[in-house]
Amino acid sequence: MVVVVVVVVVVVFVVVVFVVVVVVVVEVVVVVVVVVVVVVVVVVVVVVVELVGVVEVVVVVVVAVAVVVVVVVVVIKSNSSSSSSSSSSSS
Repeated sequence: MVVVVVVVVVVVFVVVVFVVVVVVVVEVVVVVVVVVVVVVVVVVVVVVVELVGVVEVVVVVVVAVAVVVVVVVVVIKSNSSSSSSSSSSSS
């Protein structure tokens, strides 16, 4: 049981880092949406872990990752088509 929770946490963490990096490049406002989505996904995964087995958890995690990726891609495409990102930082 602990192993399953650790795996889920690691997967969610990796997805969060990836999404945050992409969002920071795209736009800062979307971070709020991504954080909300991640929190909901974590809650759902925890509830599913408590209720059912490992297979269901894997399915939920895969679906959640797919949804997050799709949302990020859609945001990037809509953002790049509407206005080009002009935010650039140089050290």
